[in-house]
This record gives sequence, structure tokens and C-alpha cells, in this order.
Amino acid sequence: MSTDSERYVFEAEWHDKVACITRNFLLYYYLSDNSVELYDLKTRKTFLRKTKCEGVDESNFYVGAVVTIFARSMKLISFADFSTKTRVLHKIQKTLGIIMPELHDKIGEILKRILAENFKIGNLKMVHLSREDAMDFFREKGDNSTLMLSRITSGPIIALELLGQDCISRWLELIGSNDISEIRETDSPSLSAFYEKYAGENTFYGSISETADQDIKFFFPDPKSEKRELPNTSTIKDCTCCIIKPHAVQSRLEGDIIDEIIKNGYLITAMQLFHVDPVNVEEFLEVYKGVLPDYGAMVAELQSGPCIAMEIKHKDESVNVPVEFRKFCGPMDPEIAKHVRPDTLRAKYGKTKVQNAVHCSDLPEDGILEVQYFFKILS
Repeated sequence: MSTDSERYVFEAEWHDKVACITRNFLLYYYLSDNSVELYDLKTRKTFLRKTKCEGVDESNFYVGAVVTIFARSMKLISFADFSTKTRVLHKIQKTLGIIMPELHDKIGEILKRILAENFKIGNLKMVHLSREDAMDFFREKGDNSTLMLSRITSGPIIALELLGQDCISRWLELIGSNDISEIRETDSPSLSAFYEKYAGENTFYGSISETADQDIKFFFPDPKSEKRELPNTSTIKDCTCCIIKPHAVQSRLEGDIIDEIIKNGYLITAMQLFHVDPVNVEEFLEVYKGVLPDYGAMVAELQSGPCIAMEIKHKDESVNVPVEFRKFCGPMDPEIAKHVRPDTLRAKYGKTKVQNAVHCSDLPEDGILEVQYFFKILS
């Protein structure tokens, strides 16, 4: 019999696409062997006996996470006992990080550094704050914070929900001082010190302990709450769609892929992390049904965890973005790509025809439609 110290217990929900209902469970996760067990709260019966589950570990289990259990995307909605809450909150903190507009073309580099420092990205969204929204965000933070109003509203920012042990203090330490004079007097390895030469001071924001939860909810409100979600930055014009697939996100490759995209002359004009449910995945990929033999596996992959969707443009407005970006992604099969197009994204970061790092729009007319699907329908 397992003790409380050897397991976590969460309340979880799963959308059953066959019955078109949301089902609620107790999800037990056993730390000793990465096994899981599901108990159906409505029928009061065991839904899944204790079974080892590949592809998950302790870091996947926190409130708000979506965990894939044998192709079922389970959202962890609350702690089911006090012991789980105490131990998880001790190990995993959450904080909000913001990358300011001046560093837009350095997003990939910065994300690589964040991931290398062992932070987990729980949520991500590009937004352009109005002055009213910015004032609302800073209202409870003291007069000095208003000095950042012009900076934070000058263009699109990247809001990040970061997770990890001692996450709040480690993020503040990583971004370092925002004071240019202080930066220049020290030999700091911080992000602010490195990027000050590109953008000046106040290039990053990090929450303090007292405001972290409130800050996160401002940018990433609970869908069940009444808080208005901040609009994304999509333009739905002269663009194409790119999705960093779940396996690449789970392998912490999003920084590398975004960095490659930017350094090859493309612009990312909207970006957001999504957990796409099975019904929406099938709808999005329906064009491949009956056409590609791997359709079922493609559906399973895209619903297997978080993905990052992007609206892509190019610095040169004469470029046919859907056509050229598809070439930049490379052939669907990474093995073929490695031989004929070794500099493409799929050649560098893909694993198989299904886990090929990125999805991109196949046809020019599909680019805008796919961007609309993610940033107007799902967002």
C-alpha cells in the first residue's frame, strides 16, 4: 500500500469526445515508478488501474497542467488532498516574466537561456497592452512601477508563466538589475546586463512573491473566471501559420526553433501556447484525413501536450511567406530533409514524419485560415 508521501492526488477533468461530455476524476501519480491511476468521480469506479505511464515525470504535475495519459489530455484542476498541495507548492513555484518590446528579435535567444536555467514554461502569450491595461497591471505595485508604462505599452511584449523550484527568486536573479548605472558597475551574467546594449534599462519584468499569483492571473486568467482575456497580436494578413509541436516543446526546443525563424528574416507577429483538445485537433487536421496514412498519429501528437502557435510574416514584404516558409520548414520526413534540405527546421529538430518539430501551412490560401483558427477561434 502506497503512503501519502509516495504519491500525488489531483482532481482532473477530461473531455470525452465520444460521449461529448467532460468527465471528472481523481488522478493518482506515484513518484516511485511514474505510474498513474484514475478514479471516476461520477461512477465511483476505478477507470484506470495503477499503470506505468511513459513520457511523464514529477515536473508535469501541478494545478493547471495538462497531462497526457494514454492519449487522453487530463487537465489538473485542483489538489485533492492537503499533503499533495503542501509538497507540490514546496517544490514548484510559479512566477510571471515579461520580455519587453525592444527585445522582440531576441525572443528565441532569451527563451533558450530561460530553458537552460531549468525553468519550465507553463504558459506564453504575445500581447500589446493598452495604457489602460498597463495601468491596471501596475496599480497595486507602487508609484515607481509607473515608470515602465511607456516601455511596456510601446509594442508587443512576451508574457511568460514560469515554473520551478524557488522560481520567483531565481527569475529575479536571472534578469538582474534593471538599472543601467548599476549594470555597468558590475560584471553581471544577468539577462539585463547582456541585453542592456540592445534595449537599455527595464528590459525584463519579474514578479515578487506577494504579487506572483495575481500577476499570472492578469495575463493568463482561468477560463472559468469572469476576467477578460487580453487580446493577442495577430493581424490575419500577409501571413502563414507555424506550430511548434508538443514533442519539440517537451524536448525544450522552442527557443532554438524560434531563434532560427527570426534569424532567417521572418517576423513572429503573434505567438501563444495552446493545449488543443481532441475535438479541435481533429477539426484543424481534417484536411489530411483520408489523404495521409499518418493522420491518426498526427492527431495524437498535436493533442499530446502543449504546442506553440505563431503567425509568421517576413521583413521583406515582397516575399511569398506561405511558400517560402514551407520551404524553410523542409520536407515532412526529417530523414529526407537531412539529405536534401539539411538547413531546414525539420532536418535539425524533427524525429519522425509525425514528430517532425513543426507544422506549417501547406497551401498559400491555408496560411491565413490556420492563423485564424488558432488566434481567433481557439484563443
